[in-house]
Amino acid sequence: MKREMKKYLLTGAIVLIAVIVFLLKYWDYATNPWTRNGQVRAQVVQITPRVSAPIINLPIKDNQFVKTGDLLFEIDPRTFEAVLEQARAQVDNIRDELDSLKKQVEAAQAEVEVARANIIRAEAKIREYTGRVEQADAEYKRQQILDKQRATSKKRVEAAKANYIAVVNEKANAEAQLLQMKAELGQAEANLAKARANLGAPGERNAQIRLAKADVREAELNLEFTKVKAPVDGYATNLNLRLGSQAVENQPALALVDINSFWIHGFFRENYIEDMREGDRAIVTLMTYPDKPLEGHVDSLGWGIAQQDGSTGSDLLPNINPTFEWIRLAQRVPVRIHLDEVPEDVKLRVGTTASVLVMTGTSEETSNKKAVAAPKALQ
Repeated sequence: MKREMKKYLLTGAIVLIAVIVFLLKYWDYATNPWTRNGQVRAQVVQITPRVSAPIINLPIKDNQFVKTGDLLFEIDPRTFEAVLEQARAQVDNIRDELDSLKKQVEAAQAEVEVARANIIRAEAKIREYTGRVEQADAEYKRQQILDKQRATSKKRVEAAKANYIAVVNEKANAEAQLLQMKAELGQAEANLAKARANLGAPGERNAQIRLAKADVREAELNLEFTKVKAPVDGYATNLNLRLGSQAVENQPALALVDINSFWIHGFFRENYIEDMREGDRAIVTLMTYPDKPLEGHVDSLGWGIAQQDGSTGSDLLPNINPTFEWIRLAQRVPVRIHLDEVPEDVKLRVGTTASVLVMTGTSEETSNKKAVAAPKALQ
């Protein structure tokens, strides 16, 4: 009889402890904000080719895991290789043209120097003629005076006059040549300025060279863009590409789910978020893994949601949804939950469902309490 009594007492104690644990577990979900309207989210990178051409290499398959830098697909590079060679040849061609223009500048500079030297010689010659004119004029006047004194002959007077006229004419011719040489110098300087303008800045600073090198760089980039690589670690999904299909520039080709960017969006009723704070402990129960709760914390609370009432309808009139006056439906506010740690045997998938419990007032606490999955009735 005593044994049976002990057996009943032990069984009752176990049942009582189980009930207490269940009630405590249920109490967390009854006294803290929770929602069954949660979703697994992640950053999804749209893989978009930068150039257009047929796909010649597709080493991945749908839903395959890839690492940063892995080749996703390769576009036919032949057209872009030809464009690159053409751009490089254009650089060489421009360098040859600039060498020719440089020689034209040097030739024009030489012409200017020759013209300036000719002007210097002509000016020296004019100064010489000026002295000779003064001497011839003085001699002619002296012969005229001597002629009046009958101290010379008519022949000498005429010779002095002829010499004076000849020297004056030579000086006039020299002055005319000087004017012509100055005009030639002006033309040579204009040709030099034009040659320098055609040449532009010297060396690698030349605008034509910089433009041609920019075309080469653009061609190199386009050739690099023929190999589309993964920008992040993640899963390539929605892969509908095939070998030979056309990759179109700036048109998304596949989606890449960033494996390091998962978070949970819990959509809580607006009357539940009053006491929520960033950093509050959160417990996430995935529908995929109902017995493996995940630890997390509140990362942020949404500051707005889209409004249905008042949106523009047909005829530019506002859309207003009818409601019952005695029923007010609480709006759902998105709360972003950061997952502290995800076990290796839990595979997160974008868009899957989760239940979320936020333990308010724990933003400044450090808890070692083990996370407990939501009761089945609340999942």
